[in-house]
Amino acid sequence: MKTYSLDLRERVVKAYDQKFGAQAKIAELFGVSVPWIKKLLRRRRETGSLAPKPHGGGQQPAFEGENLENLKKLVEQNPDATLQELGELSGVKCGIVAVWRTLKKLGCHRKKSRYTLRNGTGRTSGRSVKSGAKRQRK
Repeated sequence: MKTYSLDLRERVVKAYDQKFGAQAKIAELFGVSVPWIKKLLRRRRETGSLAPKPHGGGQQPAFEGENLENLKKLVEQNPDATLQELGELSGVKCGIVAVWRTLKKLGCHRKKSRYTLRNGTGRTSGRSVKSGAKRQRK
């Protein structure tokens, strides 16, 4: 969710301070909710600021800085390695999803070796057969 701009926050508080109307009327005028106006006024009263709170954080990425470069080199050196193997080789304690997301962010394409045999599955019916068509008996 995107935070409201500081300009909008200042205009809402200015309208409230000038007693432009009830909070419900101000909320309708600016297209915000009444609870948001109450939170904004409480924030100004408690901290003296209208600025939004800083981002709360969240989980830190598994691959940053040196670990990120190391993973990139590992992909170049071991293009046939699975995500599990890349995670183990990197020495970073994380799941395979973290490895996959990092590779996607880096734009690394893990291309399998061209020298291995192709998958043995192929077409099971001829090209002239339509999918789902009934077979005519002679």
